[in-house]
Formats: sequence, structure tokens, C-alpha cells
Amino acid sequence: MRVEARGLTFEVRTGGPEDGEPVLLLHGFPQHAGEWDEVTPALHGAGLRTYALDQRGYSPGARPTEVGEYRIPELVADAAAVLDALGVTAAHLVGHDWGAIVAWGLAAAHPERVRTLTAVSVPHPAAMGHALATDPRQKARSSYIALFRKPGKAEKVLLAFRAATLRRMLAGVGDAARVARYAEPMREPGALTAALNWYRAMTGADMKAVGPVGVPTTFVWSDQDVAIGRTAAEACATHVTGDFRFEVLSGVTHWIPDEAPGPLAAAILARAGR
Repeated sequence: MRVEARGLTFEVRTGGPEDGEPVLLLHGFPQHAGEWDEVTPALHGAGLRTYALDQRGYSPGARPTEVGEYRIPELVADAAAVLDALGVTAAHLVGHDWGAIVAWGLAAAHPERVRTLTAVSVPHPAAMGHALATDPRQKARSSYIALFRKPGKAEKVLLAFRAATLRRMLAGVGDAARVARYAEPMREPGALTAALNWYRAMTGADMKAVGPVGVPTTFVWSDQDVAIGRTAAEACATHVTGDFRFEVLSGVTHWIPDEAPGPLAAAILARAGR
């Protein structure tokens, strides 16, 4: 379905019983709402209603051209506005990768809109800041961001030879067909630039502005994640004042919703009270 919010048109995948408690699912880079397709059947079976959002830059009708339009406060405002458009007062919130950053921001700024939070792969921004300041290995893990923030060069590197570098980056999601499912949309004119604008608009001030989270929260991290190390993951707990659970998936890479949908669904359901 298409949802009009903040003057933009967002694509939203819906499923589950119409009277079920709502779950808003936020994807990461460089994916789209389809990353939740293997997770949602278990949620639907438990009676939950899911709304998987193609976020700003990923929905063709929500693709501003200015980098500043992709700052974290804008992304958080989108999620809240989509809930408004859906008539949802409060939802269980699940976010992976960049979607987790949006979810942390929404839960911190608007806890009344969030029943529970399940953040996947990326910890609270303050935990990331702590790791970047204290752990040289996390600095090395995050070094790719410098490339992503370079307009033109990042697109050239990632899309060359039919997006060969982008496909290699996505290798952990599964077979070639699943890789293509995410890589091909990024080859459409303007799509990758819009997705990379999330990185280009990111500022230390916006990251620091995300306060403590008081809603019941689960953070799901995988120990083979090349982007997020244990220092950042374990620091997450100090930025949650509500009930907190830290779930570690052993032997799983960064692409948790694709690689371990069953354990992730179980963690979501445990947090959502199912």
C-alpha cells in the first residue's frame, strides 16, 4: 500500500490480522522492506499486524534531492508521520541497521508511540559513539563510512561492473537471487544516492541528540557482524533505562533478518509479549 505523509509517498508492506497489535518494521542500508519477508510470517502467526516501510530515499515517491533532508530528525519524523497516517497510536518497533538508528530515535523522542523496541545490529547511537572513541577496532570497522560520504565516488565504486562491489557487500544475505533483490533497485537512477544521503547527512550532533530509551527494549546483535563490534554492542545497555535484553546470535553476520529470521522473530515475539 501507499501512505501519504509529510508531503511524501511511502510504500508500506502490510500483513497479519487487521485487528492485531501493530508492528512497524524499519529496514537498513542498502535494502528495503523486503528484508522482513522471512520474519513476518511468525509475527502474523502470533496475531500481530505488520507494517514494513520503505523509508525516505527508498520509496520512489519519498526521495528528496537535498542531503540535509536525510538527517536523523527527518527520518524519525517520517516514522511517526507514517504511524499517524495508518491511524496507529503506538506500535511495537523493530529496526535493522539504519532502521535501528531511526527506531532508537523514535523511542527516545516519542516513547508514547512505542510499545516495545527491538533494535537489530546497530546499538544506541551513544553506544556507537563510545565505541568509536575508545575502540580502535570499531574505528576500523566503520572506516567504510568515509567512502559512503563522498558524493559521486561512492556511487562509482559501488555500482561499477553491474554493482559488483555492492553485491559483494550483500553476500551475507543469501544466494545470488536474494543479493540481486537488494542490489538491482539501487541501480535505478537516483536510488543509491538517496540511500547514501543517510550517511552524508549524519552528524555527531544528531547522533548525540538521541537520548536514553525508557521503553522495554531488546538489542539483537550477531558476533560475526563486520560493521559492529562487541564494544559497541555491550555498551548499549547503559543507554536504556527500561527493561533491557541483549540477545547474541552466534555465527551470524550483519544481515540478521535474511540470515537468521527464525531467531530474530523469536526475539521480537518475546519482547512483544507473545
